Amino acid sequence: MQAFETSELFQLNRQTGDAWLEFLRVPALSMGMYVLAAGSVDSQAPHSEDEIYYVVRGNGQIQVADEHQSVRAGSIVYVAANVTHRFHSISEELAVLVFFAPAEYSQAVQP
Repeated sequence: MQAFETSELFQLNRQTGDAWLEFLRVPALSMGMYVLAAGSVDSQAPHSEDEIYYVVRGNGQIQVADEHQSVRAGSIVYVAANVTHRFHSISEELAVLVFFAPAEYSQAVQP
């Protein structure tokens, strides 16, 4: 078994200084913590896997293709593989659990 505490993941994420912290990877899925400061720019590109965002805390919006949706603690958003998406209008630090299925970049075309 692998078990995680979000408070420990937040602390580890802050220590690394990166917005993204992957903490679980198996062939069928991967998980990470994504933290974006208020007012920051989310420059992520589409992923080759389906993903689910679960907002743990914060406020902002997400754009998926041409749709915009407000998000806050408790919001869950599904994004299909290869669909353009990004968080924006972040008014309070967003802390988001991200689930990829299968594992992130496992379906990416290798050059």
